[in-house]
Amino acid sequence: MYAIVEIAGQQFKVAKDQRVFVNRLSTEEGKTVEFDNVLLVGDGDNITLGAPAIDGALIGAKVLRHLQGDKVIVFKKKRRKGYQKKNGHRQALSEIVIESIVSSGAKKAKKEEPKAKPAKAKATPKKEEAKKEVKAAPTAKAETKKAAPKKAAKADDLKKIEGVGPKAAEAMVDSGLDTFAKVAKAKPEDIATILSDASSRLAHLVTDTWPKQAKLAADGKWDELEKLQDRLDGGIEK
Repeated sequence: MYAIVEIAGQQFKVAKDQRVFVNRLSTEEGKTVEFDNVLLVGDGDNITLGAPAIDGALIGAKVLRHLQGDKVIVFKKKRRKGYQKKNGHRQALSEIVIESIVSSGAKKAKKEEPKAKPAKAKATPKKEEAKKEVKAAPTAKAETKKAAPKKAAKADDLKKIEGVGPKAAEAMVDSGLDTFAKVAKAKPEDIATILSDASSRLAHLVTDTWPKQAKLAADGKWDELEKLQDRLDGGIEK
């Protein structure tokens, strides 16, 4: 039996007891992890396709270790501008081993049933309703003026933190981490959980230095932040 599953934003063809290198996961070494975005399951001549994922299908795996991939040189140059920049990058990876492939019947969290709506009161005659609406009109306008909501404070540009892209910043803002000060107080593992819950494509991001960068940004220490970011390689301090 084999399956095609999406893990941390990439698709892999996996089988039981197979070892796979994927983008860095937030799960600790030695612990198990499950992936439910299964696109295809093959068992001999029987092939099941999802639309796009198969309901009830589940891949169980165990995280063996976290590591870094081979260094890749990134060289940028603009001719006739006197600009060139050379950087090295090592992708943060996780090695996992596939322990089980379940094609159907996996348990999922039950959704809460909607509460029953309260019974509506009997409608009043149309003439009486019209009179009440005419009388209540001026007071309603006054109430809307008084109850005008205050404008919410603008969120900080979290993309100034190295490693934070537009999608990651949106997920953090939606979870309440909308300022540098709030990110500075958060734990890296909590930020990683927020990203992985928002999208599997964000699960590979390394958040170890994000609170430290956010603290410098919140204090207005931009020069120190720039020096720190020069020492970072894939979100990891050299």
